Parts: sequence; C-alpha cells; structure tokens
Amino acid sequence: MQDKRGLFITGTDTGVGKTLVTAALALFLRRQGVNVGVMKPVETGVEDPSALGSDAQLLQWASGSDDAPELVSPYRFKAPLAPSAAAKEEERSIDTTLILEAATQLREKHDFLLIEGAGGLMVPLAGGYLLADLVRQLDLPLLVIARTDLGTVNHTLLTTLAAQTLSIPVAGFMLNNMPEQPDAAQASVPKTLVTLASADLLGVLSHREGSQQAIIEALSEEIAGMDTLPWLLMNFGLHHLIRRSSR
Repeated sequence: MQDKRGLFITGTDTGVGKTLVTAALALFLRRQGVNVGVMKPVETGVEDPSALGSDAQLLQWASGSDDAPELVSPYRFKAPLAPSAAAKEEERSIDTTLILEAATQLREKHDFLLIEGAGGLMVPLAGGYLLADLVRQLDLPLLVIARTDLGTVNHTLLTTLAAQTLSIPVAGFMLNNMPEQPDAAQASVPKTLVTLASADLLGVLSHREGSQQAIIEALSEEIAGMDTLPWLLMNFGLHHLIRRSSR
C-alpha cells in the first residue's frame, strides 16, 4: 500500500465538519485534474442502508467517482450510534478485512484516496478494535479536522498526541467553521495550537451558510486560495502529482 498516496481524515469529535472538509478537498483535487477516490468505511444513521448514506453520497459527488457503493462505504447502519454499537443493534459485525480489501481496490483505481472516519480516532469499530487501529493498518497519514470553539485546544492536542503515541503519522490539522467575527476564544485558537501541537496547521476554513453542496463548493475555492496551500500539498504528498496533472 505504501506506493499509493492517500489520506485518512478524522475529527476531534462528531459534528466538526469533517465530511464537508473531506468533500471540499476531493472537489479541489478533482478540479486540479487528480483522479481522486473517496471512502467512508462505516457510516451510521443511514436512513436506507441498502444505498449510500448522506456522507458517502457527498464524498462521491465531490470526487466525481463512480465506484460501487460496496467499495465507497462497505458498512452502512441505520442506528445513529458508534459503529460497534450500531452493528450490535442489527446483530451484525464489522469485518475490518473487508474494509482493507475495499481500500486496496480503490487505491489501485485512483491517484489519491481520501478516507473519512466515523467520529474521532478512539471510536470503537468492533470489540477492542478502534478506528485508530484501522488507520494503522491502512498505513495512511492522518489529517485532523477540529472546531474553532472553546475546548478545541484540548480535543486537538489529545487527538494528535494519541496518533503519535500509536505511531500514526499526522500530516497536519485544519480548523473548520471559523466565524467572520470570532470571539476572543475562537480568535486565539490558531495561534495556541500552532504553539502547542506537534503537528502542522494546514488551514483555517471559514463558517459557511447554504446547502451542503454549496458549502463544499465554497470551501473548495477557499482551499485553492489558502496561503498554506503549498504546505498542505507538500504534507499530503500531492505537489508532484498536481504539477504533473496541470501540464
């Protein structure tokens, strides 16, 4: 797997906007000419588990990929619970081998693969098997999506520290949903995390209004114009790929 580029995206908590950021990254890469694949290994709270859930649908729309639902999102559960609990409620189990095999197929089809996790790094998938264990087996660097609100410094530092303790390489972190007029706590977050986190701050994305697709479009354009974009591409291992694709 090490010869294929990719990234695993996690959040410091649920609701930090990691699906929107992942989709925005996919759309940005697609517009740069990169053949990007997407994956949401486990999605819960899916109204109709026979079809892709809303998160996976957004990711596939943004990437423009036409991969089979069984590859994009191998496990889909109706209950809005942690993956292991949702599987238990349906008297099912999550076979991580199936997820790894699906990821291998997607990495063979695409130049770059974005995989979005469920919740945070310590979310249980099956028994004592955590999302962090899956990231290690996938052998992908980690991008952490964090809030800008009070408490995010603690959550972000705990997430990056856990990753480093488990020998998961951290490509960096991004702050999402920064208000146009942040309060004192929100305004202090970027500088505080740059000082304390042993990971790179790769972008601060603005709060957006509108439909999810409109927000993804806006965030993708914001990513394209970030001062930190060259740094982000370098940390993701994408600078050469985008240079080639733009010729």
